[in-house]
Amino acid sequence: MTASDNANASELLAAIDMGSNSFHMVVARQVHGEIRTLEKMGEKVQLGAGLDEHNNLTEEAQQRGLDCLRRFAQRLSGMPQEAVQVVGTNALRVARNANDFIARAEEVLGYPVEIIAGREEARLIYLGVSHTLSDDTGRRLVIDIGGGSTEFIIGERFETQALESLHMGCVSFRNRYFPDGKINRRQMDQAVTHASQELLNIRSRYRELGWHSSVGSSGSIKAVASVLATLRITDGTLDLKSMRELRRRLIDMGHVRRLADLGVRTDRQSIFPAGFAILLAAFESLGIESMTYADGALREGLLYDILGRIQHEDVRERTISALQERYHLDQRHGEAVEASAMALWQAVCRDWDIDTMADEELLRWAARLHEIGLTISHSQYHKHGAYLLRYSDLPGFTQQFQQELATLVRAHRRKFSTSIFDGFSTDDANRLKRLAVLLRLGVLLQHARNYDPPPAVKARASGKQLTLIFDEEWLSDRPLTLADFENEREYIGRQGFALDIQTR
Repeated sequence: MTASDNANASELLAAIDMGSNSFHMVVARQVHGEIRTLEKMGEKVQLGAGLDEHNNLTEEAQQRGLDCLRRFAQRLSGMPQEAVQVVGTNALRVARNANDFIARAEEVLGYPVEIIAGREEARLIYLGVSHTLSDDTGRRLVIDIGGGSTEFIIGERFETQALESLHMGCVSFRNRYFPDGKINRRQMDQAVTHASQELLNIRSRYRELGWHSSVGSSGSIKAVASVLATLRITDGTLDLKSMRELRRRLIDMGHVRRLADLGVRTDRQSIFPAGFAILLAAFESLGIESMTYADGALREGLLYDILGRIQHEDVRERTISALQERYHLDQRHGEAVEASAMALWQAVCRDWDIDTMADEELLRWAARLHEIGLTISHSQYHKHGAYLLRYSDLPGFTQQFQQELATLVRAHRRKFSTSIFDGFSTDDANRLKRLAVLLRLGVLLQHARNYDPPPAVKARASGKQLTLIFDEEWLSDRPLTLADFENEREYIGRQGFALDIQTR
């Protein structure tokens, strides 16, 4: 890396993918809206192999991960928070003590760590792959075999049309079918059958949708392509005939240590037959004719996702708009609530320490979606809305952000109880409570649903005390709004908040 590359940290982007098998980091520079990779780092951490019988990450596995992140952290020094994304995938989705590891990882890195859902992982993988391929027309199938999950995506150019993440990976299959390194016919058949059973869930839909080309993007697929070329079975292109020939040769080898003769790295030998079995099942179940390998993957997708946000092409905005359309929300009302809540936020965000971009985005989107539960029932619609947001696939959103969004919608009316914020740390719960208070007041200011702009109100906050100062004439003309404020004073008072309404 040159001195000029280091000179302007504001031009740099970085992404870390904490996978079940490997941790990867990529550092890049944005040049005229494009990404130029400067440095790549990767280590076999095998976090997924560190899950015990209770699905807790062992201390040894956590230390392997933290040691790797310490090495990554030095390269991130000085980069702005919005230019760095750090995500965890299947192992952290599964781990019961994931929050403990995330807290330690954030302390090491100095940047937030997020867990992404399987389909969001698939979307980002496709984004990374599609930017490394020629911009051609026609659908493509992309497969990425990870340590704990395998993603299957069909898309055209940069847009996805089908996304799935299946709970099978090269580490979990290694542990189950090839734990001692032996490779025999029975073990291979069992692994392929298991993967084929998982693929039954998507086989009909994917084959019906179809594709013109298929691409593999993971280290497992790259290793298979390399072995095929080494054995001179193919030039590195994968097809069903060559895959079946390789299956025969693997069984003849009998043990993973012989893979060293084919150029397979020591740290990949134990998981090679497991990844191969998953890929063979995909070829047979989906009817894949041939496949090539592409370098792009999740970490590259994260970089392009960051770049999109910087260039105001945020996929999350498209997701919010799609939700508004799908659930027939009154968008004018949502915008009016947003404007009212944001006017209060701008006045008190620094006093209440809720002034980050993430806080602003969270409040904006919660305001736009606060009535989403009405599509199910008016009764308890805030609870229905929270459920929809918590468990829907929302492209662009991490699991934590999605949970926070659902929590604000749940808290925007009626009871304001501690149980709403269960599962969050004390600091996050306090932050969400303050945002929820502003959302609740934004909703009350638009109770008449006449789409009025926010009133001229001054606000100040100190601790849990919030003071709102209105024009006397405005408030006297709205006795119902004043009554709403009186009720609200009682609701939020149960969490220790005090609301003082004054006039000038």
